[in-house]
Amino acid sequence: MIIAARKTAFVAYSSGDSTLADLIFEAVRRANSKPLPFQYEPWPFNDVPGTPLISPILEKIDESPFVVGDITYLNLNVIYEVGFAIGRGKRVFLIRHKQTAGDKALANSAGIFDTLGYHEYSGVEDLQARLSAYIDETPLPISFPLNRKALVYILEPPVRSQAVKILISRVKKAGYHHYRSFNPDEDLRLSATDAVHQVAESCGVVMPLQDTTVDGADVHNIRAMFVAGLADGMGKPRLIIAPPTCTVPLDVRDTVRSYRREEDIIDAVAGFCPAIVEYGSQAEPAGAEIPTKLQALNVGDPRAENEMTTLNRYYLRTHEYDRALGGEVNLVVGRKGSGKTALWISVRDKTRADKRNIVVDLKPEGYQLIKLKEDILEHLTEGAREHLITAFWEYLILLEVAYKLLEKDQNTYRHNHNLNQLYTDLEAVYRAPDFSAEGDFAERLSNLSQRLINEYKARFDGHDGQRLSAAQVTQLLYTHDLRDLRLKVSEYLEFKESVWVLFDNLDRGWNTRGLDAIDAIVLRCLVDAGRRLEREMRRDGHKFHCIVFVRNDVYDHLVKHSTDYGKELRATLDWSDPDMLREMFRLRLISALDGAEEVEFDRIWRQICVPHYQGEETSSYMIERSLMRPRNLLKIFSHCRGFATNFRHERIEEADIEKGMKAYSEDLLQELDRELSDVHPEANDLLYYFLDARSTLSPTELEVILTAAGISADQQGEVIDFLLYYGVLGIRSGGGDYFIYAVNYDLKILKIRAGRDKSAQYVINPAFWPALSIVQNASPLLDASQVPAISSAISATER
Repeated sequence: MIIAARKTAFVAYSSGDSTLADLIFEAVRRANSKPLPFQYEPWPFNDVPGTPLISPILEKIDESPFVVGDITYLNLNVIYEVGFAIGRGKRVFLIRHKQTAGDKALANSAGIFDTLGYHEYSGVEDLQARLSAYIDETPLPISFPLNRKALVYILEPPVRSQAVKILISRVKKAGYHHYRSFNPDEDLRLSATDAVHQVAESCGVVMPLQDTTVDGADVHNIRAMFVAGLADGMGKPRLIIAPPTCTVPLDVRDTVRSYRREEDIIDAVAGFCPAIVEYGSQAEPAGAEIPTKLQALNVGDPRAENEMTTLNRYYLRTHEYDRALGGEVNLVVGRKGSGKTALWISVRDKTRADKRNIVVDLKPEGYQLIKLKEDILEHLTEGAREHLITAFWEYLILLEVAYKLLEKDQNTYRHNHNLNQLYTDLEAVYRAPDFSAEGDFAERLSNLSQRLINEYKARFDGHDGQRLSAAQVTQLLYTHDLRDLRLKVSEYLEFKESVWVLFDNLDRGWNTRGLDAIDAIVLRCLVDAGRRLEREMRRDGHKFHCIVFVRNDVYDHLVKHSTDYGKELRATLDWSDPDMLREMFRLRLISALDGAEEVEFDRIWRQICVPHYQGEETSSYMIERSLMRPRNLLKIFSHCRGFATNFRHERIEEADIEKGMKAYSEDLLQELDRELSDVHPEANDLLYYFLDARSTLSPTELEVILTAAGISADQQGEVIDFLLYYGVLGIRSGGGDYFIYAVNYDLKILKIRAGRDKSAQYVINPAFWPALSIVQNASPLLDASQVPAISSAISATER
C-alpha cells in the first residue's frame, strides 16, 4: 500500500526571544508526532548556507496548504512572509503567546492583525493541541478587478520627510495624479482587508521605509512590510525606497532602492513606471472567481482622496454643496470625516466640466508653511506678518491662476486668434528670471517659501520685531511685476467663463493646541487674499471665486483670534439627520449594485446585511455609532463586510457586526485619544482610563476618572467640554440621551441641560464600548419620584 506524503505547513516566527522560539519549536515537534494529514516545518529548517535566506522560505510558503505565523513579536521578516502568504492565496493562521506582552501595543497601533484574527496560546501543550486540531484552509479573497482610473497605491508614512514629498511628486509627475493611498493622518490603523483590496486593485505599489529614529517609523515599517509581502505574493510591481540609515529587513534587502540624493528617488520612480505600464497592459490577472455579491460590493473608500475618479457616481448633493457651487461662501467648515474633501472634489469636478472655466485646485499642507513661520513670521511684528502673508497668498493665487491658464491652452492658443497674443504676453510675464515653474503645486509652494526665507535672511539676518514697509515686502516677495501679472491675467480672463480657486488640506497636521496666533493669521490672510482678488477681478467683470476648506476646530480658533470672522460667509458640514447619512449610503449601494435610483434602502440593505442586531435595526445601529460622520459609517461597514467576506458569508451576519464594531471601536479610540492629546497634552491616554467603566457616569464618577488620569481640577472643565464636543460623552437628562450631533453641535445646549438637571449623568458613546469594555448599566424605567404616585394609582384600581 502506498502512503501519501504529508503536506508541509510553513511556520514563521521571530527568533529574538529564544525562550519563546524554543516553545514554538517544541510545540511543532509534538504536533508533528501526531497522525495529521500534514506536518509543520519551522523557518530555521530552510536556513540553507550558501543560498539567499528568503528563496527557500517563499518556496515553502508556495507549497504550503496554509501558513502559521507567530505575532507575539512583530519581526519585519515574519510580517512580510505573512503578507506574501495572503497574496499567494494561502490561509494564514496567526498565533500569539498570551503571557508575553511582546509587541501587542505596537500591533494595536498598526492595525492589520486584529482584523485578521489570531489564537492566543498559553504554553507548549496549548499550542500543540491547537496545531493538532482542525485548521480551516480557506484563504482571504484577493481577486478584485484592477482600478484602471487610479493604478498606483502609496503607503504614506506618518512623517512626510522631504524624500517622501519628492517621491509622491514624482509619482504624480509620471502621470499618476489619481493615486490611492493610506494616510495615517486620516486613518490611524490599517485593516488587513483594506490593504488586500487596495493592493489587488493596483498596477503598482509604492512604499517608503523610514529610519527607526523617526516618530512612528516602527508602526509604518510594519505596515510597509505587510503591504510589500502582499504585492510580491500577488505579483504586483512595487517600489520600496529607504534612507541609507535605515536597517532594511533581510527579506526585501536586495530589492529596496536606497537614496542619498533627490536624483536617486527620481531615478527609482523613473525605473519603476515602465513596470506599472507593463502590468496594466496585461489582461485582468487570473484568480479565483468572487463567490458572493458581498465580496464584489464596493461602496467607495472612507477617504475621499481615494475616490476622486468615482465620487461623482454617488455623491449626495446637499444644500452646502449647492451654496459652494453657487459661489455663496468663502469657507467650508466641518469636522474630520464630515465630507469636506468630498465636497471639494465634487465642486471641482462640476465646475471643471465646463471647459470655459479655470479651476485651480490646491492642496497645500500645513507642514509646508512651518519653515516659513519659524524662519520669518515669528520675527515680525503683527502688522508686518499680516502684510507679508496676505501679499504671499495673493501672489501665490495669481501665479497658480496664470499657471493653469497657460497649462490649459498650451496646445490650442496658436490656433486661436483671440488668445494667441494674450497667451504669449502672459507667458512672458509668468516665466520671470529666478522663478521656477517646474513641479507640482507642493514643489512650487515650497520653492516660493524657500526663496522668501533666503531673501529675508539676506536682508534682515533674523532680527526680531522687524517692521516691513510695502516696498520691502515687494523686494522680498516678488520675482514678477505683480501689477503686470494681475493685468495680463485679467485680460486673459475676458475669454473665460469663471475662475474657481479651491483650497483644501491647509490645516493638515495642525492641531488646536499647536495652532497659535501666527497660524490663525496664515489662515485669515488666505481668506483675505482670496476676497481681495475676488473684488478686483469682479470689478474687471470676471467671475472669480476663492473657497477655503478647513476643520471646524481650526475655524473656531480663527474666530477667537479674529472677532470679525464669526460673520464670514461659510457652509458648515455638520450631519445631524440619520436619514441623510442613510441616503448617502444608499446612493453608494445603488452605484455598487447597478441598481435603479428609486430602489429603497431597506430592500438593498437586507440583501447584504442581517436586518437586526441585539434588537436594533442594523443600519440604525451603525449610524448611531458613526458619530454622525460619513467617513465613520463607511469604516464601520468596511470592517463588518471585511469579516463577512473573510468567512465567505453571503451577507453580513451578527458575528461579523460584533467583530467589525470591535475593530472600528479600537480605530476610533486611538483616533480620538490622539486628537485629545493634541489639544490637551496633559490628557495623554485619558480615554484609556475609561476602561471597564459603567456606560453612564455621575459627575462625581467622571471627576474620579479624570483625576486618576492626572487631569487637574482647573483643567477638568475644559477636558469635559472636549469630550462632549467630539461626541465621546453625552448627557442623560429627562429620560433621553443627548450627544453633540443631537443638539445641532451647540455645546452650550448640552452644558445648560446638564447644569439645570441635578440628576443628569454623563453617557459614554456606544461607539467606544467594545474597545473600552464598557459595562452597560441599565437606565431606570421610572424616575424615583414617580414610584409612590404610580403605586397609589395601582392600589386604587385594585380596590
